[in-house]
Amino acid sequence: MSIDEDTRWLEWVTKQFESIAGDDKEIDLDEFKTALKVKESFFAERFFALFDSDGSSSISLDELLKALDLLIHGSETDKLRFLFQVYDVDGKVGSIDPDELRTVLKSCLRESAISLPEEKLDDLTLALFESADQDNSGSITFEELKAELENFPEVMENLTISAANWLKPPDLEQKKRKTPRYLTRAYWHNNSRKLLFLCMYSLLNVLLFIIAMLKNAHGGPLFMVARGCGQCLNLNCTFVMVLMLRRCLTWLRATWLVRVFPLDQNILLHQIVGYAILIFSIVHTGAHVMNFARMSQNDGMYQLWEYLFTIRPGIGWVNGTASITGVVLQVLICLMVVCSSTFVRRSGHFEVFYWSHLSYIWVWALLIVHCANFWKWFVAPGLMFLIEKLVGIAVSRMGGLYIVEVNLLPSKVTHLVIKRPPFFHFKPGDYVYINIPVIAKYEWHPFTISSAPEQQDTLWLHVRSMGQWTNRLYEYFRQPESQAISNKRLTASLRNRRHESRTENHRYCNIKCYVDGPFGTPTRQIFASEHAVLIGAGIGITPFASILQSIIYRMRKQNCPNCNYSWCETIKDNEMKLRKVDFIWINRDQKSFEWFVSLLTKLEMDQADEEPEGRFLEMHMYMTSALSKNDMKAIGLQMALDLLAKKEKRDSITGLRTRTQPGRPDWAKVFQKVSEEKKGKVHVFYCGSPALAKHIKAQCEHFGFNFYKENF
Repeated sequence: MSIDEDTRWLEWVTKQFESIAGDDKEIDLDEFKTALKVKESFFAERFFALFDSDGSSSISLDELLKALDLLIHGSETDKLRFLFQVYDVDGKVGSIDPDELRTVLKSCLRESAISLPEEKLDDLTLALFESADQDNSGSITFEELKAELENFPEVMENLTISAANWLKPPDLEQKKRKTPRYLTRAYWHNNSRKLLFLCMYSLLNVLLFIIAMLKNAHGGPLFMVARGCGQCLNLNCTFVMVLMLRRCLTWLRATWLVRVFPLDQNILLHQIVGYAILIFSIVHTGAHVMNFARMSQNDGMYQLWEYLFTIRPGIGWVNGTASITGVVLQVLICLMVVCSSTFVRRSGHFEVFYWSHLSYIWVWALLIVHCANFWKWFVAPGLMFLIEKLVGIAVSRMGGLYIVEVNLLPSKVTHLVIKRPPFFHFKPGDYVYINIPVIAKYEWHPFTISSAPEQQDTLWLHVRSMGQWTNRLYEYFRQPESQAISNKRLTASLRNRRHESRTENHRYCNIKCYVDGPFGTPTRQIFASEHAVLIGAGIGITPFASILQSIIYRMRKQNCPNCNYSWCETIKDNEMKLRKVDFIWINRDQKSFEWFVSLLTKLEMDQADEEPEGRFLEMHMYMTSALSKNDMKAIGLQMALDLLAKKEKRDSITGLRTRTQPGRPDWAKVFQKVSEEKKGKVHVFYCGSPALAKHIKAQCEHFGFNFYKENF
């Protein structure tokens, strides 16, 4: 931190202290934990003991500020000595023995939410202890710890920045004022297709609005506004359908049009058009209501409620039903928009979104009755939509698809293995809609295919339990079938004997399902890129699992006939332009890495350590629950993990050769390194949480990288 940040932080500590300390202006251990937001008891007790200089079992504000001032403005040696005192648990001999170091590392593991066997903890302790104990005296002195830390430059760098970072709460970060990204040149350059398309779309709406107003000038201002909005609704209520013609869009992605139109952002455009429909419909309805109110007062033939809820005024081309159908349409449109909000879809109520969105059929039917000209706008897109639906039904019902194997993975992830039909062709990163009648007869849900196209016999889907349907799927395979159908014990027993065998988390089965697709995504462009950066957050790895497996199949292993030397040669074809792939997987907890650890292990084994043009694939693993290296509570653990990884040639957390990094990636540093490699035009592909996508996209705009987000 800078001097100003240190000053602000000390002011914050003082306020925290004064708000918690009682009349005696002293705080005890529990109050100390609250004041500095230190969670782990071990570190809280060690900090408290070191700050309590008079040994009174309480800390005064003067004691606290004196200790913190020493850490902030003290020398590198002062900060190292404080770290040494934290690790010297008994504080008597002035050295750290193996048991003390083990106690510290065990607390570090708990703080970072890492679970390792006791034997592995012993290995970590011995690795760090043997490396630091240079004189083999059986204990680590201050000078030995200092010498060991000097072997880790990144740790020393963090120590010298400011010790206040060790205790600073995360919500103290002060955001610097920046130019809004929407006003930067980089944003406009990298989003030129989308922005140009939105400008054309907006101009078309304005043009239609003005023409409709001028044609209906005889009816007065309110009538003109209503008709203008109505004409815009004719356009938008059909265009919103065009944006969801998945098969057409998948086909268009293979043409030159993908370089002109923002086809990869069809979901975003669909949402924008949806909100435009809501706004136009509200203004349209409001203008008509106000016009009806004026008419009811002027001529007195009909009351306002008669204009709105009866056919007596005779408004409309089908038996005067324009007002009634308009009211119903307004209710349905509002319901669809509310039920499609992020809050509903992401809070485990996907079914609410799914079933409410099916009311689009009633909306189109009512629009045809409501507006005399809507059918002219609807006929061509409606025919395309009908053909897509019929093709989808035919494809999903062709052949018998069965789930033949299920694996229940950590964090409630269900791995489905489906027998692949011979006519089913897809590209890496594509997704499908799946229907499993035993879970829900009429529900279809989209999931990315996680297996490679070269895998001929089966399709893989990895389903994270986040809503009602996905939870039912997981529970169905977790519980024995006899519990689900207890009143048909013999039938269930016979079915198990004929079709199913299972272990606790693995099950062979023969369950009917239907699949509609495949549908294309932005990741189809992966092999046309020169330098691809694949970023998966959590279960967002699924499209990249397919891509990485496809890379395995496209890399041929060569062996020299005269010696044991082997190397990987990438198959070059018309699609394959890749020169470098960086794969980044971010997980919150340790167990999530188990989802695809076998695949990643195979990638490491199949790829030669060094290739003529440098390493083709680099993997980067991040575990966000683990404390980063600039946190004092994690310094010893990260040093031990580094030492043991070098000794055993594999990471203790995942078992891979690639070292798992603690905390979140520093995207500025990550992309700076990618930029310096100069392997060609960089394309960043992302699948994961929308919040992280915004931050990564902003960094891509800064470096001039193309950014693609998985949407379906």
